[in-house]
Amino acid sequence: MTTASPFRSALVTGASSGIGEAIAHQLGGSGVPTVLVARRTERLDALAARYDGFEVLTADLNDADGLAAVAARVRSTKQPVDLVVNNAGFGTSGAFADLDPDRLHDEIGLNVQALTRLSHAALGAMLPRGRGYLLNVSSMAGFQSAPKLAVYAATKAYVTNLSESLHEEVRGTGVHVTALCPGLTKTEFQSVSNSRSYASKYPSFAWLPIQAVAAAGLADVARGRALSVPGVLYKGMAAATDLVPRSLVRRLSSLVQRGSD
Repeated sequence: MTTASPFRSALVTGASSGIGEAIAHQLGGSGVPTVLVARRTERLDALAARYDGFEVLTADLNDADGLAAVAARVRSTKQPVDLVVNNAGFGTSGAFADLDPDRLHDEIGLNVQALTRLSHAALGAMLPRGRGYLLNVSSMAGFQSAPKLAVYAATKAYVTNLSESLHEEVRGTGVHVTALCPGLTKTEFQSVSNSRSYASKYPSFAWLPIQAVAAAGLADVARGRALSVPGVLYKGMAAATDLVPRSLVRRLSSLVQRGSD
């Protein structure tokens, strides 16, 4: 049984796991034809086999040809994409000076440059139609500094800021731009970023169900909200960000990271 959806079609990057996969499942359950984008073809094929109208586009968004192929699919006029979800991204945990600079380069390339390119392609296609939705997956980490996750937090601050700016730019056009900013959510992020120790350091109530995060993002972009912050706890934290001195937030974040070592 499918549920009604405002989206006519969609494209989801990073659809092979985590929040991207959860969003794809929810779109499939609502009968929305969806283009699945990631590097792992086998996972995409398995997901696509479960729903009618799903399409697989294997691409590495840190590769120029792969990124160009996805941007071209977003801009297609023959098969227009109504909703673009920029979910692909990863983080790197550790002391900045000790990290692999090539990995950090790729992290910025995926989290910032690829997202910017696909956001540009999306709005370029949607604005002439007077309709469309762009959901950029950011993070609560983007609201403050994050020692030991410095580059990741910086890239997510960019995603949130860009998305809010674009939200205002397209106001009244029929196109909606939203930044999804989840807090702690158990996905493959912890293993990829080498932050698996977080799972035992934070209480269970701090962890968000991945399906709830996906549902909140889709609902909020459909409503035309600039920010989607799932969970009462994280809504409160986001609201408090502008009230607490940055020096205190910085210090508290540093102490939390030390406690996770």
